[in-house]
Amino acid sequence: MKKSDTTSILQTKRHFEILDGLRGIAALAIVLFHFMEMVYSDFNENFIGHGFLAVDFFFCLSGFVIAYAYDDRIGKMGAIEFFKSRLIRLHPLVVLGSVLGLLTFLYDPFGGQAEVYSAGKVFLIFLCSILLIPFPVMDERAFNLFGLNAPAWSLFWEYVANIIYALILYRIGRQALLILTIIMAFVLCAVAYRAESLLGGWGRDSFLDGGARIAYSFLAGMLIYRANWVIKSKLGFIGLAVLLILAFLMPFSGGWLAETAVVLFYFPLLVALGAGAQLQQGLRKLCILSGKISYPLYMTHYAVIWMFLNYYTLNEPDTPKLAAIIVIGTFLLLVVAYLAMVLYDIPLRRYLTNRRKKD
Repeated sequence: MKKSDTTSILQTKRHFEILDGLRGIAALAIVLFHFMEMVYSDFNENFIGHGFLAVDFFFCLSGFVIAYAYDDRIGKMGAIEFFKSRLIRLHPLVVLGSVLGLLTFLYDPFGGQAEVYSAGKVFLIFLCSILLIPFPVMDERAFNLFGLNAPAWSLFWEYVANIIYALILYRIGRQALLILTIIMAFVLCAVAYRAESLLGGWGRDSFLDGGARIAYSFLAGMLIYRANWVIKSKLGFIGLAVLLILAFLMPFSGGWLAETAVVLFYFPLLVALGAGAQLQQGLRKLCILSGKISYPLYMTHYAVIWMFLNYYTLNEPDTPKLAAIIVIGTFLLLVVAYLAMVLYDIPLRRYLTNRRKKD
């Protein structure tokens, strides 16, 4: 491929700033959910007990954005160039999250069980983590697919979805996409009914649940773009952010049916509304920053969550102290995510992109 052709296909399209902002809200919900689930094993006591559904929102948003960004150019750029683009976009933070996870595993000041693992096994766990190969062997971490950086399970399925998109999905027509989405909706319902929740996908015993979760939501996001189901509204970023947060705060009384309804209908509706909503000028910078920091926050926060669990188990702080720790911890994680973004992720992706354009 000529250098000029490579440069042209690497040009990015405009962003949907409101959707970027909502991505940041979802990432923050995930962080709060992970803090709270270490304290309350009963999700009925967790004020943001459905925060895990933010991952399904990510998947739907990803399907929409991938279809929007690549449907009209992947045929020209080819699968290999597409994979390079996605690796440059996603993998630097996969590596950083693994490194942070390894460091906090080895040097957690509040304890842990690093001493029970041989150096060889720790190296293998770390290697699988940076290569995004599921390796659920850490018993004390509930056999997470990625024990050093638990959220990487969703990135594994994101990679799988991207591969299937590049090889198959971008070629199929809208009617076939609609049929496939409906089929996966039934599969998702079956998974939710069997497990009595949509919480699975992150661990050894629920591995395939993650495939069902991304299959429906990614396809639904693609379908929204392909069918042009963009809904014009005056809700704006604030209104849509409130609607998104309500999904994470809903009580558990609805069980798997409520969770499934949110994923099947509510999140696609929010994506369609977000794509068509008008953004107030004063909130543009906030939404752009929110979108940019969302992925670094998602991929770097869990190293601290494991440390927080060990601290909580060891000290059992009272409620006021616990609230202060979570608030301060969340703020510090935002700072870490910002630093990871500006000092590592953006410079490294810029370097890799420039090197690629020269090839």
